[in-house]
Amino acid sequence: MIDAHHHVWDLSVRDQEWITGPEMAPLRRNFGVEDLPAAASGVTATVLVQTITTPEETPEFLALAEAHDLVAAVVGWTDLTAPSVADDLAALLAAPGGRYLRGIRHQVQGEADPRWLCRDDVRRGLAAVGRAGLVYELLTLPHQLPAAIETVAALPEVAFVLDHCAKPPVASGELEPWATPIRELAARPNVTCKLSGLVTEADWGGWTVRDLRPYADVVLDAFGPARVMFGSDWPVCLLAAPYETVLQSARELTAHLSAAERDGVFGEVAARVYGLT
Repeated sequence: MIDAHHHVWDLSVRDQEWITGPEMAPLRRNFGVEDLPAAASGVTATVLVQTITTPEETPEFLALAEAHDLVAAVVGWTDLTAPSVADDLAALLAAPGGRYLRGIRHQVQGEADPRWLCRDDVRRGLAAVGRAGLVYELLTLPHQLPAAIETVAALPEVAFVLDHCAKPPVASGELEPWATPIRELAARPNVTCKLSGLVTEADWGGWTVRDLRPYADVVLDAFGPARVMFGSDWPVCLLAAPYETVLQSARELTAHLSAAERDGVFGEVAARVYGLT
């Protein structure tokens, strides 16, 4: 079983500036790989994903992967717009622990320009990610999906992974304007989706699996189980639910699938996408 999306941070090394306000207080402490309750839940491998846009974090994560058998892959960060992006990726791959680098991510959700992904310099960077043999993880909000669709179509040679189902409006119970672009994005064969992050888009204090189901059903129908993988989004998920509850919810959301399809969602898809086999 593979958890395809989790984070760690040490506030004594670097602040996480996005952790602000009393509602985020549960996250304002250190979280290490050793704190992740994955093994107790039957998870045997994980993908460690970047948290902030600084070049220092990725080498640190690669070192953690070297030190912890649980971490099988790292999704890091580099400046996609830098003229040196190809060399920067090559340096990361050649660095200690570089064999664990399997993807790159940028917090597109924080970009003011809804068409940031369509910029020429960004697409040059994305093409470099693909040439380096890495996947690119899309962290977008629903209003940024049109740009993601255009970019994925323009770069069919690049493998993309959609994080957190593009953060649908679970708390409001609405499907549009999220579901239609999700289906359009899923029509592109070079995109895989993480079944992750739904609980923190719901009402933190009172969500149920029933609230999540319409969104999970859209993703599973649009992408097909062969292109969907489980991710916990720990420790961010702790705002809404403990690790075990997130995992159990994902199991309930996929209970209607065949045993082979569930094996894919909870391990085989991630193994294929991140080259863990």
